[in-house]
Amino acid sequence: MQMAAHAGAHLFGPLLTRQCLRCKAHLRLRSCAYSVIPPPLDSEEKRMLDRFLRVDHAGEYGANRIYAGQMAVLGRSRTGPLIQEMWDQEKKHLQKFNEIMADSRVRPTALLPFWNIAGFALGASTALLGKEWAMACTVAVEESISEHYNSQIRALMEKDPERYVEFLHILKEFRDDEMEHHDTGLEHEAESVPGYWLIKNAIQLGCKAAIYASERI
Repeated sequence: MQMAAHAGAHLFGPLLTRQCLRCKAHLRLRSCAYSVIPPPLDSEEKRMLDRFLRVDHAGEYGANRIYAGQMAVLGRSRTGPLIQEMWDQEKKHLQKFNEIMADSRVRPTALLPFWNIAGFALGASTALLGKEWAMACTVAVEESISEHYNSQIRALMEKDPERYVEFLHILKEFRDDEMEHHDTGLEHEAESVPGYWLIKNAIQLGCKAAIYASERI
């Protein structure tokens, strides 16, 4: 038995070693390749991708701060678990963009300190008016973010969908999450708020201004 085991080890050992080395080499190649964003071909593409990442990161950061403000007010209410669930998804979005920006060596917007305060203030102030107001805020913000993701998806699809397949997958996944949050807000009486359309349009106007500024600063 011992001689057979020794012979088996002698026969298969080198084979297993070679397979392990191939696996390690494959992993090294994957780690050296880009994770999501392909290397830009020229300065124009570099500016476009930097702009996309900067504003996407800012949007997810702002959304996190809005949900943090809502939870500060409504965390102990019956609506708290629902808000927490949506916030948890936004945390994952933000973490992913943190990773992509680090890999791509893109700096965040210089306006993050402002979005930190403004986002929390928007979330807390609407929540103080009631859970319906918080949901109205959610609908307005998530609709704006979804539309922005859609505009980026269209731009990348027109440019080279195969080249941006990984980035497109993430944008579509995150857009679907945002639309789910939007629909959740509608299901929880967002439209019952007095002056709903006025409030919604005002918040979305602020979102458009934030998107414009975050892309450029």
